[in-house]
Amino acid sequence: MNISLIIPCYNEEANLQKGVLDKIGNYTKDNSSFGEVLVVDDGSTDDSASIISAKYSKRFPKFKLIKNKHMGKAFAIMTGIEKATCDSVMFSDMDLATPIEEATKLIREVEKGFDVVIGSRNTNREGAPFSRKLLALGFIWIRNLLIGLRGIKDTQCGFKMFKTTAARTIISKLQVFKDIHVIKTPSVTAGFDLEFLFLARKLKYKIKEVPVIWRHVETKRVTFIKDSLETLRDIVKIKLCDLSHTYDKAKT
Repeated sequence: MNISLIIPCYNEEANLQKGVLDKIGNYTKDNSSFGEVLVVDDGSTDDSASIISAKYSKRFPKFKLIKNKHMGKAFAIMTGIEKATCDSVMFSDMDLATPIEEATKLIREVEKGFDVVIGSRNTNREGAPFSRKLLALGFIWIRNLLIGLRGIKDTQCGFKMFKTTAARTIISKLQVFKDIHVIKTPSVTAGFDLEFLFLARKLKYKIKEVPVIWRHVETKRVTFIKDSLETLRDIVKIKLCDLSHTYDKAKT
Protein backbone atom coordinates (compact mmCIF):
# COMPACT_ATOMS: atom_id res chain seq x y z
CA MET A 1 0.00 0.00 0.00
CA ASN A 2 1.34 3.40 -1.07
CA ILE A 3 -0.83 6.33 0.02
CA SER A 4 -0.88 10.10 -0.54
CA LEU A 5 -2.62 11.63 2.49
CA ILE A 6 -4.39 14.91 1.59
CA ILE A 7 -5.09 17.48 4.30
CA PRO A 8 -7.13 20.54 3.19
CA CYS A 9 -6.18 23.68 5.09
CA TYR A 10 -7.96 27.03 5.40
CA ASN A 11 -7.20 29.41 8.28
CA GLU A 12 -6.28 26.55 10.60
CA GLU A 13 -4.07 28.37 13.12
CA ALA A 14 -6.29 27.24 16.01
CA ASN A 15 -6.07 23.58 15.01
CA LEU A 16 -2.33 23.88 14.39
CA GLN A 17 -1.92 25.17 17.93
CA LYS A 18 -3.75 22.07 19.17
CA GLY A 19 -1.04 19.95 17.52
CA VAL A 20 -3.16 18.22 14.88
CA LEU A 21 -0.33 18.15 12.35
CA ASP A 22 2.02 16.77 15.00
CA LYS A 23 -0.38 13.85 15.41
CA ILE A 24 -0.56 13.32 11.65
CA GLY A 25 3.20 13.66 11.23
CA ASN A 26 4.03 11.27 14.05
CA TYR A 27 1.53 8.73 12.75
CA THR A 28 2.79 8.79 9.16
CA LYS A 29 6.54 9.36 9.49
CA ASP A 30 7.47 5.72 10.17
CA ASN A 31 4.38 4.19 8.58
CA SER A 32 5.45 2.67 5.28
CA SER A 33 1.87 2.76 3.95
CA PHE A 34 2.10 6.56 3.60
CA GLY A 35 4.39 7.90 0.91
CA GLU A 36 3.53 11.58 1.30
CA VAL A 37 1.33 14.02 3.19
CA LEU A 38 -0.02 16.78 0.96
CA VAL A 39 -1.22 19.78 2.97
CA VAL A 40 -3.22 21.85 0.47
CA ASP A 41 -3.62 25.43 1.67
CA ASP A 42 -6.83 26.97 0.30
CA GLY A 43 -5.63 30.57 0.22
CA SER A 44 -5.49 31.03 3.99
CA THR A 45 -5.53 34.63 5.17
CA ASP A 46 -3.93 33.81 8.53
CA ASP A 47 -0.43 32.40 9.16
CA SER A 48 -1.35 28.75 8.54
CA ALA A 49 0.82 28.33 5.43
CA SER A 50 3.88 30.00 6.95
CA ILE A 51 3.55 27.94 10.16
CA ILE A 52 3.33 24.71 8.16
CA SER A 53 6.28 25.69 5.98
CA ALA A 54 8.49 26.75 8.88
CA LYS A 55 7.58 24.15 11.49
CA TYR A 56 6.43 20.99 9.75
CA SER A 57 7.99 20.70 6.30
CA LYS A 58 11.47 20.20 7.78
CA ARG A 59 10.40 18.14 10.79
CA PHE A 60 8.38 15.67 8.72
CA PRO A 61 10.02 14.97 5.34
CA LYS A 62 6.84 13.40 3.93
CA PHE A 63 5.00 16.72 4.30
CA LYS A 64 4.52 18.83 1.16
CA LEU A 65 2.76 22.19 1.26
CA ILE A 66 0.69 23.05 -1.83
CA LYS A 67 -0.76 26.56 -2.12
CA ASN A 68 -4.11 27.20 -3.82
CA LYS A 69 -6.17 30.31 -4.35
CA HIS A 70 -9.23 30.32 -2.09
CA MET A 71 -11.72 28.12 -3.97
CA GLY A 72 -13.09 25.93 -1.18
CA LYS A 73 -12.31 22.59 0.38
CA ALA A 74 -13.53 20.56 -2.60
CA PHE A 75 -10.95 22.11 -4.88
CA ALA A 76 -8.21 21.66 -2.31
CA ILE A 77 -8.99 17.94 -2.34
CA MET A 78 -9.05 17.89 -6.15
CA THR A 79 -5.64 19.59 -6.23
CA GLY A 80 -4.30 16.93 -3.87
CA ILE A 81 -5.65 14.17 -6.12
CA GLU A 82 -4.04 15.78 -9.16
CA LYS A 83 -0.67 16.21 -7.41
CA ALA A 84 -0.60 12.80 -5.68
CA THR A 85 2.25 10.47 -6.62
CA CYS A 86 1.01 7.34 -4.82
CA ASP A 87 -1.30 4.52 -5.89
CA SER A 88 -4.02 5.49 -3.42
CA VAL A 89 -5.18 8.79 -1.96
CA MET A 90 -6.78 9.41 1.42
CA PHE A 91 -8.09 12.66 2.80
CA SER A 92 -8.76 13.79 6.32
CA ASP A 93 -10.14 17.01 7.74
CA MET A 94 -7.54 19.07 9.58
CA ASP A 95 -9.55 19.04 12.82
CA LEU A 96 -9.18 15.25 13.13
CA ALA A 97 -12.84 14.81 14.08
CA THR A 98 -12.04 11.27 12.96
CA PRO A 99 -8.72 10.26 14.57
CA ILE A 100 -5.97 9.57 12.05
CA GLU A 101 -5.54 6.08 13.56
CA GLU A 102 -8.87 5.14 11.94
CA ALA A 103 -6.95 5.07 8.63
CA THR A 104 -6.27 1.37 9.14
CA LYS A 105 -9.98 0.64 8.63
CA LEU A 106 -9.99 2.31 5.22
CA ILE A 107 -6.68 0.78 4.15
CA ARG A 108 -7.97 -2.70 4.95
CA GLU A 109 -10.90 -2.30 2.54
CA VAL A 110 -8.78 -0.92 -0.31
CA GLU A 111 -6.47 -3.91 0.12
CA LYS A 112 -9.55 -6.11 -0.35
CA GLY A 113 -10.14 -4.52 -3.75
CA PHE A 114 -12.55 -1.65 -3.13
CA ASP A 115 -11.95 1.47 -5.27
CA VAL A 116 -13.71 4.00 -3.03
CA VAL A 117 -13.85 3.64 0.77
CA ILE A 118 -15.75 6.19 2.81
CA GLY A 119 -15.68 6.71 6.54
CA SER A 120 -19.17 6.73 8.04
CA ARG A 121 -20.57 8.38 11.13
CA ASN A 122 -23.76 6.39 10.47
CA THR A 123 -26.50 7.83 12.70
CA ASN A 124 -24.20 8.36 15.70
CA ARG A 125 -22.99 11.95 15.53
CA GLU A 126 -21.61 12.44 19.01
CA GLY A 127 -21.88 16.01 20.23
CA ALA A 128 -23.50 17.40 17.09
CA PRO A 129 -26.25 19.98 17.71
CA PHE A 130 -29.85 19.08 16.88
CA SER A 131 -29.89 21.41 13.86
CA ARG A 132 -26.97 19.51 12.29
CA LYS A 133 -28.66 16.16 12.89
CA LEU A 134 -31.90 17.47 11.41
CA LEU A 135 -30.03 18.81 8.38
CA ALA A 136 -28.38 15.41 7.88
CA LEU A 137 -31.72 13.55 7.93
CA GLY A 138 -33.37 15.94 5.50
CA PHE A 139 -30.31 15.87 3.29
CA ILE A 140 -30.36 12.04 3.09
CA TRP A 141 -34.06 12.00 2.18
CA ILE A 142 -33.67 14.57 -0.61
CA ARG A 143 -30.56 13.05 -2.17
CA ASN A 144 -32.09 9.55 -2.09
CA LEU A 145 -35.17 10.90 -3.85
CA LEU A 146 -33.32 12.84 -6.55
CA ILE A 147 -29.97 11.16 -7.20
CA GLY A 148 -30.15 7.81 -5.44
CA LEU A 149 -27.05 6.71 -3.53
CA ARG A 150 -29.28 4.37 -1.55
CA GLY A 151 -27.32 2.08 0.71
CA ILE A 152 -24.82 4.83 1.55
CA LYS A 153 -25.69 6.29 4.94
CA ASP A 154 -23.07 9.03 5.20
CA THR A 155 -21.66 10.84 2.17
CA GLN A 156 -20.20 13.80 4.07
CA CYS A 157 -17.73 12.38 6.59
CA GLY A 158 -14.36 14.06 5.99
CA PHE A 159 -12.42 10.82 5.96
CA LYS A 160 -12.23 8.92 2.67
CA MET A 161 -9.83 6.86 0.57
CA PHE A 162 -9.71 6.12 -3.16
CA LYS A 163 -7.52 4.35 -5.66
CA THR A 164 -5.76 7.23 -7.41
CA THR A 165 -6.66 6.15 -10.94
CA ALA A 166 -10.33 5.88 -9.98
CA ALA A 167 -10.31 9.27 -8.25
CA ARG A 168 -8.74 10.97 -11.27
CA THR A 169 -11.23 9.37 -13.65
CA ILE A 170 -14.10 10.54 -11.47
CA ILE A 171 -12.91 14.16 -11.12
CA SER A 172 -12.34 14.32 -14.88
CA LYS A 173 -16.09 13.71 -15.34
CA LEU A 174 -17.34 16.17 -12.73
CA GLN A 175 -19.75 18.78 -14.07
CA VAL A 176 -21.02 20.71 -11.03
CA PHE A 177 -17.41 20.95 -9.84
CA LYS A 178 -16.01 20.85 -13.33
CA ASP A 179 -12.73 22.70 -13.66
CA ILE A 180 -10.41 23.43 -10.77
CA HIS A 181 -8.50 25.91 -12.92
CA VAL A 182 -11.53 27.92 -14.09
CA ILE A 183 -13.93 28.24 -11.15
CA LYS A 184 -12.96 31.30 -9.14
CA THR A 185 -15.37 31.34 -6.21
CA PRO A 186 -15.29 29.28 -3.03
CA SER A 187 -17.86 26.49 -2.83
CA VAL A 188 -19.18 24.16 -0.17
CA THR A 189 -18.04 20.58 -0.02
CA ALA A 190 -21.38 18.77 0.23
CA GLY A 191 -22.06 18.91 -3.50
CA PHE A 192 -18.57 17.67 -4.30
CA ASP A 193 -18.90 14.56 -2.14
CA LEU A 194 -22.31 13.84 -3.65
CA GLU A 195 -21.21 14.28 -7.25
CA PHE A 196 -18.04 12.26 -6.63
CA LEU A 197 -19.95 9.32 -5.13
CA PHE A 198 -22.74 9.59 -7.71
CA LEU A 199 -20.16 9.22 -10.49
CA ALA A 200 -18.29 6.47 -8.65
CA ARG A 201 -21.49 4.43 -8.59
CA LYS A 202 -22.38 5.37 -12.18
CA LEU A 203 -18.92 4.21 -13.33
CA LYS A 204 -19.43 0.98 -11.37
CA TYR A 205 -16.50 1.42 -9.02
CA LYS A 206 -16.60 -0.77 -5.93
CA ILE A 207 -17.66 1.37 -2.95
CA LYS A 208 -17.40 0.42 0.70
CA GLU A 209 -18.73 2.37 3.70
CA VAL A 210 -16.84 1.80 6.94
CA PRO A 211 -17.96 2.96 10.42
CA VAL A 212 -15.33 5.22 12.01
CA ILE A 213 -14.98 7.10 15.27
CA TRP A 214 -16.16 10.67 14.88
CA ARG A 215 -16.54 13.50 17.34
CA HIS A 216 -18.27 16.78 16.60
CA VAL A 217 -15.90 19.74 16.34
CA GLU A 218 -17.65 23.11 16.36
CA THR A 219 -16.97 25.31 13.34
CA LYS A 220 -18.27 28.69 12.15
CA ARG A 221 -17.98 27.54 8.53
CA VAL A 222 -21.21 25.54 8.65
CA THR A 223 -24.32 27.71 8.37
CA PHE A 224 -27.64 25.90 8.49
CA ILE A 225 -29.70 27.80 5.90
CA LYS A 226 -26.90 28.75 3.47
CA ASP A 227 -25.39 25.26 3.36
CA SER A 228 -28.82 23.63 3.00
CA LEU A 229 -29.69 25.81 0.01
CA GLU A 230 -26.30 25.28 -1.65
CA THR A 231 -26.52 21.52 -1.17
CA LEU A 232 -30.04 21.44 -2.62
CA ARG A 233 -28.84 23.51 -5.58
CA ASP A 234 -26.00 21.09 -6.26
CA ILE A 235 -28.25 18.02 -5.98
CA VAL A 236 -30.59 19.53 -8.60
CA LYS A 237 -27.61 20.28 -10.87
CA ILE A 238 -26.37 16.68 -10.56
CA LYS A 239 -29.85 15.40 -11.42
CA LEU A 240 -30.10 17.67 -14.48
CA CYS A 241 -26.65 16.62 -15.72
CA ASP A 242 -27.69 12.99 -15.42
CA LEU A 243 -31.02 13.52 -17.21
CA SER A 244 -29.29 15.37 -20.07
CA HIS A 245 -26.63 12.59 -20.34
CA THR A 246 -23.89 15.17 -19.78
CA TYR A 247 -21.93 12.72 -17.65
CA ASP A 248 -22.12 10.06 -20.37
CA LYS A 249 -20.68 12.49 -22.90
CA ALA A 250 -17.84 13.70 -20.65
CA LYS A 251 -14.41 12.49 -21.72
CA THR A 252 -11.82 11.28 -19.24
